[in-house]
Amino acid sequence: MPVSLSCQAPPFLSPGDKVALLSPSYYVPESKVDSAAAVIRSWGYEPVIGPNVGKEYLGKYAGTPEERESDILWALHDPEIKAIICNRGGYGTIRFVDRLDLNELRKYPKWLVGFSDITTLHEMETMAGVMSIHGTMGTFLAKSGGTDRTSVLARQILSGTIPHYEIPSHPNDIPGKATGVLVGGNLCTFSPILGTVADATRGKDIILFIEEVEENMSHIDRLINTLALNGVFDRCKGVILGEFTDCEANLDFSSVEEMICSYLKDYNIPVCCGFPAGHDDVNLPLVMGAEATLNVSEEGSSLSFKVGGADLWVNVADALAASDTTKADTEIMEFPEKKQSEIVRAFNFARYYNGVRK
Repeated sequence: MPVSLSCQAPPFLSPGDKVALLSPSYYVPESKVDSAAAVIRSWGYEPVIGPNVGKEYLGKYAGTPEERESDILWALHDPEIKAIICNRGGYGTIRFVDRLDLNELRKYPKWLVGFSDITTLHEMETMAGVMSIHGTMGTFLAKSGGTDRTSVLARQILSGTIPHYEIPSHPNDIPGKATGVLVGGNLCTFSPILGTVADATRGKDIILFIEEVEENMSHIDRLINTLALNGVFDRCKGVILGEFTDCEANLDFSSVEEMICSYLKDYNIPVCCGFPAGHDDVNLPLVMGAEATLNVSEEGSSLSFKVGGADLWVNVADALAASDTTKADTEIMEFPEKKQSEIVRAFNFARYYNGVRK
């Protein structure tokens, strides 16, 4: 049965507040965590590092499930810690679905920031009635210095300035207007938790955000069908398609967006394509669990959030044009040079955002 979702914004941060850096998924070297802490300090906050951060388990995880859960509870229970920024994604948060009590998240509402595998925690926060931030993570802060557009906007949300987006048109957009609670994130992360206590796609009147990295079209197609067969799109008022980074075109579609929209066109809901959030160069923050209004037209789209605080309208085309080539993919520990497929995709982005439709 669909559930009603109603989320509150955690308190915004003040100068000097403590911000915890945690590793709920994969291991991160302490040097990168220290660099991320320096960025948090430059923002005017006091960084604190989880007691188990730096541990390794089975070669990739940042400690055992018990140790990683312990760090989350430590940050929640400390009244001086006002926000949690995750160091990276990877895999492992699915272990919290039947371990971490939603009442703990509800009782101690704090801003949680991250993306990729952190999607599970965003879904849990939403089901607990707490908003969270799909956005930058510690390893990216360590590399970018926290001065890029992606990081600055996340920092502004923490302090009470909420971005609302003006988004250029995309050739696969489906026009319409919708209001609903924003849920979703990484497709491979939220699909396996369908039907569980952490499944925010069970919500009525949702706007679903989807992004993915390094999955081929046939696998994405399988997961989109999984959502459809579980009635997820029947509950959607709108859909936002984010980045599909390095996703192999092994089916005869010109893009992942075209493939997904071949299904979504039957639902009579607006679809905004090409929103720069996910694993690519620009990862603009989204307020998960917030009531969002999506307006898609032939001229472009807009996305706004009902959160409170101050409003800041952001022109997405300007944010893309001003971005550098810093890779936001925190799943790649050594941040290698761009692959040829990424260069091709960047070229396609430029064509779309300059109004070239073919």
